[in-house]
Amino acid sequence: MVIKWSALAVRNFISIIEFLETENEFNYAKKLQKEILFRINSLTKNPKIYPLDRFKIKNDGSYFAFEVDNYRISFKKSDDEIRVLSVRHTKRKPIIS
Repeated sequence: MVIKWSALAVRNFISIIEFLETENEFNYAKKLQKEILFRINSLTKNPKIYPLDRFKIKNDGSYFAFEVDNYRISFKKSDDEIRVLSVRHTKRKPIIS
């Protein structure tokens, strides 16, 4: 199974890490980056380990989400790939789709 990132997820993830670094939170930024990437990479073994995305309207059972610290990662699982859709701070208003 292949993991692919949406352009929005990549931009958001990079922007989160860069923001933390500009706030002199280098150690936390590195730890957060490592943990998020570890969890995403582990999705190939068992993507259904996480709950369905509660913010996805008409979720057909293929949209999931999990949190690392205060960051929410949503993804979609299909037969041959996992697509990371967004990485957002939990304090931000959710995008309901």
